[in-house]
Amino acid sequence: MARTPITKISERLEKIGESFTVNMYDNGYVFEASGRAKENDYKTVKILCPTVEQLVLLIKEAIEMERDD
Repeated sequence: MARTPITKISERLEKIGESFTVNMYDNGYVFEASGRAKENDYKTVKILCPTVEQLVLLIKEAIEMERDD
């Protein structure tokens, strides 16, 4: 059974940590961030972005999210 791709950080995290990472690959980018999920569990999310435009949207979302203190 295939999983639906994640397109937003808020699909997995309620709060985000103070940093995130972007890795560049031949076929796109991977955005990685950690924070707290709805259950208050600490989680890491990795999202594949085939275009720089999608990556920029994730960065904007991360900046606007509540921080995990």
